[in-house]
Parts: sequence; C-alpha cells; structure tokens
Amino acid sequence: MKLFTVSEAEQLLPSIIPRLEEIKELYSVIDTLRSEARSAAESASFGGGMTGGTHYINTLYKIGKLTTEVHDLGIEIKDPSTGLIDFPSIRDDRMILLCWKLGEKAEIEWWHEHDAGFAGRQKL
Repeated sequence: MKLFTVSEAEQLLPSIIPRLEEIKELYSVIDTLRSEARSAAESASFGGGMTGGTHYINTLYKIGKLTTEVHDLGIEIKDPSTGLIDFPSIRDDRMILLCWKLGEKAEIEWWHEHDAGFAGRQKL
C-alpha cells in the first residue's frame, strides 16, 4: 500500500482531476443506458440485443481503465459520481485517509479515520 504525504497527494491532483471528471461523466452515461441494458439482458434469451450496446460496453471499459489507472497510483476512489477520493497516509503514528473531492480547491485540506468516512472529515 502506498502512503502519501499531503504534498505528494497534492502533486497528483492535476493529473487525477481530469480522470475523475471523465469517470464521473462516464458514470452518468452508464446511468442513462442502464435501464436499456437491463431490458436487453431480460430479452437476451429470445435473441434480443441492445441498441447502443457497443457504446455501453465501451463506456464500461473506459471506466475500468481510468479507475485502474487511479488505483494503480495508490488512490482509493470512494464515490465516482462525486469524484470523492482518499489517499492513505500516516498521522500521529496511525493510518488515516487524506480526503478530497471534485469541486474542492486543488489542495488537500481534509482527513478522516478509516472507519469515519466522509462524514468524519476533519480539517488538517
């Protein structure tokens, strides 16, 4: 597991923000196609298909690729629809998570305990 200092996490934000924005956008595309995909799956036994099925699959692939890129950097995506991410870190000799989400300044200002989640965020 990669551990980040505040500075290291902030240095990654400029390259992570566009990925998070794209992931968020792709999830909204998936949401619009989801009901059609369910209907297609239900009729698949009758030889049905899905209009836009290739687009749906390609969108899922792009989400997987971008998510993997972010995870490979050691960053945890907590909510792709809001761009909420955590960077594992150490504070006072214990593991914590540095917390950031799309729309905030490109600075890490928040942290929380592993079991506290977003609701337990505290200012650095």
